[in-house]
Amino acid sequence: MRNKKQKVRGKKLALVHDFLGEFGGAERVLQVLAEMYPEAPIYTAFVRPKSEAARRFADRKIVESKWAWLIKRGNLHSPLRFLIPWIWRGFDLSDYDVVITSCSSYIARGFKVGKKTKVIAYCHTPPRWLYGYQTSINWQKFWLVRWYGKILGVFLRMFDFETAQGVNEWLANSENVNRRIWKFYRKKAKVVYPPVIDRKLSQALDIKEKKGDYYLIVARLVGGKGLEEAARACQRLGVKLKIVGKSAGLSNLERKLREYGAELVGFVSDEELGKIYAKAKGFIALARDEDFGMTVVEAMGWGTPVLAYKGGGFLETVKDGETGVFVEDTSVEAIEKGLRRIEEIEWDEKKLKKWARRFSRERFEREVRAVVGW
Repeated sequence: MRNKKQKVRGKKLALVHDFLGEFGGAERVLQVLAEMYPEAPIYTAFVRPKSEAARRFADRKIVESKWAWLIKRGNLHSPLRFLIPWIWRGFDLSDYDVVITSCSSYIARGFKVGKKTKVIAYCHTPPRWLYGYQTSINWQKFWLVRWYGKILGVFLRMFDFETAQGVNEWLANSENVNRRIWKFYRKKAKVVYPPVIDRKLSQALDIKEKKGDYYLIVARLVGGKGLEEAARACQRLGVKLKIVGKSAGLSNLERKLREYGAELVGFVSDEELGKIYAKAKGFIALARDEDFGMTVVEAMGWGTPVLAYKGGGFLETVKDGETGVFVEDTSVEAIEKGLRRIEEIEWDEKKLKKWARRFSRERFEREVRAVVGW
């Protein structure tokens, strides 16, 4: 019925996304938006061939930038960030009534629009690397790269701010990101939490699984996530740790994690991941100043309590002593203390699942449609 209404009204809508490489939280949001508006094409900087994101969006009309051929020749999207203004200015979206841009590290704004085009920005975060927030790869340790980033940052911050002023409606994925939008763009945003729990998953959550003997992390194998410290803490306590996720970037982290006894599961299907969540005795999330953190909500949805760093979006999703426990820092000692506390508390799975359902797909769709107008 919703699709029919779109056709009757004759409205045209386009989706914009940074780039399609990995399939993470931002791409999960894009997937829901694409299902809400099935006729909308997706404009993006580039699509990495044979990636999980490319597979997930294989049935959609995707329009890449004219620079995609160059960026895809290697892992060049980071060093070629100076192309960002030309990438987005190369798109003419003036024929669309509404454009929803799913934006974060690659800015995804600056495209040409018509006088009556309504631009809605669903912001996962202003670019972390551009404003001094911790990133997954410590690129600043190389002096040449650091100076390149500083010089480039001056111009891209100007572009980022300028294009932010052309957005008609800002949607933030958390209060945490809402504050960043005001800080860097001086724009007020409406908080629309990501669609973590959908109807199909909600039904699966009612299935009770017997808890296993391991703790769980779901994350890319990169720095800045506290993975190494968590693995060391689990090794010292003599408990098992499973990590679901792929390596990203140049790092010897995978070798270190294996040395500390972590079981690296790699990439798994959504169905298999649900079973792993459900059987975990606890979930560990230690990223500092996380934008939102969808995996934390997923874990709670499966009745699994969370050990989280006390900061960022985790402050909005974790209720200390009820759905998880906080740690003040990510040292091995602090993590050990937090894990002991998880062991001591008798967790109410029903309460965990009920709390997670607050972050539902139905709520997300309703709030986004209210802003779009259909």
